[in-house]
Amino acid sequence: MNKILVTGGAGYIGGTVAQALIDRGDRVVIYDNLVHAKRDAVPAGAEFVEGEVADLGRLEAVLAQGEFAGVMHFAALIEAGESMHRPELYFQNNAAAALILFEAMLKKNVKRLVFSSTAAVYGEPESVPIREEAPLHPTNPYGESKLMVERMLTWLNRIHGLRYASLRYFNVAGAIPGRGEAHEPESHLIPLVLDVALGRRKSIKIFGRDYSTDDGSCIRDYIHVRDLSSAHLLAFDALAANDRLIYNLGNGRGFSVLEVVESARRVTGHPIPVEDAPRRPGDPAVLVACSEKISAELGWKPQYARLDEIVASAWEWHQRRYGL
Repeated sequence: MNKILVTGGAGYIGGTVAQALIDRGDRVVIYDNLVHAKRDAVPAGAEFVEGEVADLGRLEAVLAQGEFAGVMHFAALIEAGESMHRPELYFQNNAAAALILFEAMLKKNVKRLVFSSTAAVYGEPESVPIREEAPLHPTNPYGESKLMVERMLTWLNRIHGLRYASLRYFNVAGAIPGRGEAHEPESHLIPLVLDVALGRRKSIKIFGRDYSTDDGSCIRDYIHVRDLSSAHLLAFDALAANDRLIYNLGNGRGFSVLEVVESARRVTGHPIPVEDAPRRPGDPAVLVACSEKISAELGWKPQYARLDEIVASAWEWHQRRYGL
């Protein structure tokens, strides 16, 4: 049994991973400021500490309480669009705060980390599907802030022996029983589309219909949150024998925004009106993962390959959320 600190563990992804750790018998301590999450989202069986990642003293005090096998770091701001208007928030919350966490880890001799990174570190890819060796040229401050953390980790590994796995997510979606995707305010496509089906919104905005794709809308790779969770556990365990791991996490197939809308129409049986809107600054046209590396090295394989399966799991959770 491992004792693991999970920052941002009251959130959608962090909470799902924390639950998986608990289910396999690990002891989990969740550290979250509850700014973008609620206390009742903390998985049963986890110890909870409310705090800021930028609070070095509090982090040191937590890490001093017993032998931690490592840290899984999810706490971050995640809105690429917002980052184009307020980049300073992303550099402070995602990069500067992460450095404080790493300082606390080193002081308390905790030297295993799984870092929640993003496909946004690639920016506009030169070729698709994207491999881990692709050039790193973020097109928004969100991606830049995550890349800054990856660069820090490279040096902390080299100089201080901090072992880390950097997991570059593509678009995480779907739900597990009792836990789904809900942000305040919501900006992710599948929850927004399902809000239209639920009658909570009149239409879904399509940001850009003039991309160089078959239907003119952006293409993204959607990965189910349960598949993402299993990759985190594999990566954490693999750090017992590896110093540095970098993996893409995606299904390897892209779906356009309009294809996601069509999937939601099939799954929900509701007409979902669309509304054209201008492109959002910093949005690449196509982001699709090549996840062959983690499959070959750790044996990871997504269980949810069909878009309709991912949307259906989210739809079931959203209906329960609103008592339908």
